[in-house]
Amino acid sequence: MKKQIILGLALASMVFSCSTDDTSDIVINDNSVTNNNSGGDGTTDPATIFLSGTYTEDLTLDANNTYKLNGSLIMTSGTTLTIPACMTIQALASGADVYIAISQGAKIIANGTADCPIVFTSDAASPAAGDWGGLIILGKAPINSVTGTNTATSEIASLPYGGNVANDNSGSLNYVRVEYSGGAADGQSENNGFSFYGVGNATSVNYIQAYAGKDDGIEFFGGTVNASYISVINAEDDSVDWTEGFSGTLEHVYISNRASDDKAIEADGYNTDFSNATGIFSKPTVNNVTIVGEGSANSSEAVRLRAGTQGLFSNIMITGYAEGFDLDDLETGNGVVSDDLQVTGVTFVDVTDKVKNDTTVTFTDADFATGEDTATGTDYTTWGAGWTIN
Repeated sequence: MKKQIILGLALASMVFSCSTDDTSDIVINDNSVTNNNSGGDGTTDPATIFLSGTYTEDLTLDANNTYKLNGSLIMTSGTTLTIPACMTIQALASGADVYIAISQGAKIIANGTADCPIVFTSDAASPAAGDWGGLIILGKAPINSVTGTNTATSEIASLPYGGNVANDNSGSLNYVRVEYSGGAADGQSENNGFSFYGVGNATSVNYIQAYAGKDDGIEFFGGTVNASYISVINAEDDSVDWTEGFSGTLEHVYISNRASDDKAIEADGYNTDFSNATGIFSKPTVNNVTIVGEGSANSSEAVRLRAGTQGLFSNIMITGYAEGFDLDDLETGNGVVSDDLQVTGVTFVDVTDKVKNDTTVTFTDADFATGEDTATGTDYTTWGAGWTIN
């Protein structure tokens, strides 16, 4: 995911200024009655505001207005994007160039409720996966592809992320849904629904859903952020993905995959396209997870663990896959032997091969997973009610 950003905000009788730097100037679009026809039928919506570009000042959206994302919107360091509950922001269905990026040092405050979630979606009459980009948040928490205060560069937007501030704060997401995201810039660079790049654990992330995305639903590129009450439905690539030394906690995760989708969880200890500069592997804590496939004859792997990922899993329920856990490469196997990669409490329903060891390290299923048939997963029927779609 790599992209460039321009700024345009259409607002009736209002002008914003932009500091002189290397970013594009703000383009003020005419939001008048004459030029804001909603569909060629003579009707207008003068309260519609078009958003895109690089912001050097805070942006607080007004619940009385309608907003449409028509390009890449970047919040720069020191700024805050505030979005009220109940707001739906449509994104122009033109692919990877339409996204929101919260830079290092910036914040997003998007606090919906179960009755009034905040929704980012496509503006297409018949929306589809990949219509637009997604939500990107970049922080200063540690990543293992660089050391110290050094930073890496995000795939989309080419923005810096990473550092040594484990408790970095990028704001707050509560009851937020991202739909029809995942527009691809090229074969290597694709948006996710939610992309967390080096995000720190002072950031609050609760009740988020990625629905019908073209690429991953939610991906963690290092960082320490904790997230709870996570729903991913029909992500065409991986539903939940981590890499680059991610070490946060994920609690109450519900994943529903079609047979045509990729993994429910794909976990990498480090980014194999770069290196493990620190020698530290991803090691999240993952509790209370329900993963639902389309049956062992149709869906392939539920969880792939590779590139030395570690992790402590508990209360994991997997239904309807040919393989439950697929473990790859030597370093991942070493994590099992050292007890840094363990599952405590698991239930398999209609799973043909519960644990597949492709690591070259000898261990038994019981060395990796204990407490079989004791897991109940997460109570998605209760906490997902009202604000998610299926």
